[in-house]
Amino acid sequence: MPSLLKAKQTKMWTKAGILFSIVHRRWLSASKCKVPLNPAWSWSSQKCTIQQSPVGLDLINHLERLALVDFGNLEGVNRLENAIQFADQLHSVNTEGVEPLTSVLEARSLYIRRDTVISGNCNEMLLENAKKVVEEYFVAPPGNIPLPTQHQKMPL
Repeated sequence: MPSLLKAKQTKMWTKAGILFSIVHRRWLSASKCKVPLNPAWSWSSQKCTIQQSPVGLDLINHLERLALVDFGNLEGVNRLENAIQFADQLHSVNTEGVEPLTSVLEARSLYIRRDTVISGNCNEMLLENAKKVVEEYFVAPPGNIPLPTQHQKMPL
């Protein structure tokens, strides 16, 4: 029974610590933070002047090689065109007078937990999670394997 009481007290103090942390963050954000609490951008009165070019075969092949994604069907190409159109909306945002930020957490320090060993010597348990292991190391799948270009692909 004492362990149950201790668990409840620990949970209570954890909740109190989280609540204090939230209140402290709000106080910091209201007093020192350079990040505005409300959005500081507005739509530009000018329409986007960037001409959207159709997604060509060269661009698709280039993106397939970079991202290792296959745009082999019409649905994939349409999804790519929609993503480009969505990102082009950023050109119509008026950013005049908005200074660039190096971080959204300028007024806050990042808290790092203590690096203490809770339970040690669990190598075998960790390596059980790996799909492939060589000796005592994780083996990652090969990464940048170039995909075949459009004319090298086999017809379906």
